[in-house]
Amino acid sequence: MADDVVSPEPQDETELAVEGALRPQSLGEFIGQHKVRGQLQLLLDAAGMQDRPADHILLAGPPGLGKTTLAMIVAHEASRPLRMSSGPAIQHAGDLAAVLSSLTPGEVLFIDEIHRMARSAEEMLYLAMEDFRIDIMVGKGAGATSIPLDLAPFTLVGATTRSGLLPNPLRDRFGFTAHLEFYETDELESVVDRSAAVLGVDLGPEQRGEIARRSRGTPRIANRLLRRVRDWNLVHAGGGAVTLEGVRAALELYDVDAIGLDRLDRAVLDALVRRFRGGPVGLSTLAVAVGEEADTVESVVEPYLVRIGLMGRTPRGRVATPDAYEHLELPVPEGV
Repeated sequence: MADDVVSPEPQDETELAVEGALRPQSLGEFIGQHKVRGQLQLLLDAAGMQDRPADHILLAGPPGLGKTTLAMIVAHEASRPLRMSSGPAIQHAGDLAAVLSSLTPGEVLFIDEIHRMARSAEEMLYLAMEDFRIDIMVGKGAGATSIPLDLAPFTLVGATTRSGLLPNPLRDRFGFTAHLEFYETDELESVVDRSAAVLGVDLGPEQRGEIARRSRGTPRIANRLLRRVRDWNLVHAGGGAVTLEGVRAALELYDVDAIGLDRLDRAVLDALVRRFRGGPVGLSTLAVAVGEEADTVESVVEPYLVRIGLMGRTPRGRVATPDAYEHLELPVPEGV
């Protein structure tokens, strides 16, 4: 039942197999997010004792922290089927009505990037979440009529990287909101250790730590870097145990530096420091300087640079910190 997953986007079977193997199957196997795990466990246990679907759940946090995995675990632990969709795929109320009307009793509906749903679909979702009912409009103009349609009770799990974009009426209808935090290095070492065992990669403690420190506090990135290290070791060292030098050589090849900055991160930091003399500079101007969309810089690059103290946000724009100059091996100007 819980393995009945409908994916909105077909992927390569090998990629799916790897991703599926790396995903934990239960809350007990899930590493990190201790508070959220405890809250979810209580929610699911209470629902099971009362033989009812769990309350609707909103998972909020940066990309790559395990929101999709937690949605799968919710369905698995509740022994319910899982239906998967995404906000960008639901651009009309009719799209949502088709999904909701086909749900079976107790099914878990996962909507990724739920803040990107169309407004008309959001408004339909209010009634569906609260009363398990939707109104279907038939006809147009003065002759239009509304036909109520009862839905099977279900659990909605919504995931968002920008919870501030969700309208309050939608946010308030979730019974529980979980805020996922970035991982500490020791937690990421545990993630790398588990994934290495699944992939058959022989890593020592130093090698695990090196990958973890460059993973930006994000398990998805840690797993991606581990696979690249595995590939490098297979091609250049014939497999076997991975050395610390091999880890560093592999990550250097893929432009991931000692603190996890990649090519785009360094381009943004370099433009801020060298071209704009440390700022302040507007986000759109900075994005044009590196040839990227402003949304990409704001959602992918900026959060990490701010979090590790290389960039600051002010009312006048983005500014470089003294640590940014030091990381680029440049003298720190007076007054910075």
